[in-house]
Amino acid sequence: MLTFLIWLLVLFLCWPLALLALVLYPLVWLILLPFRLLGVGVEAVFELLRAIVMLPARILGSNPGR
Repeated sequence: MLTFLIWLLVLFLCWPLALLALVLYPLVWLILLPFRLLGVGVEAVFELLRAIVMLPARILGSNPGR
């Protein structure tokens, strides 16, 4: 909602810039999509490594959350 209100303010103050932002936003989103997917993959690998390291403690019945 805040992003939309900022866009409306920019539309009121400088409408060509607001229209340019409206057109470029999907292009920037598409360009950044592979980096988001890479981030999800790296996060999954780190979670797998964490699970492997914590496995002996879980097998022994330790509760690291407490």
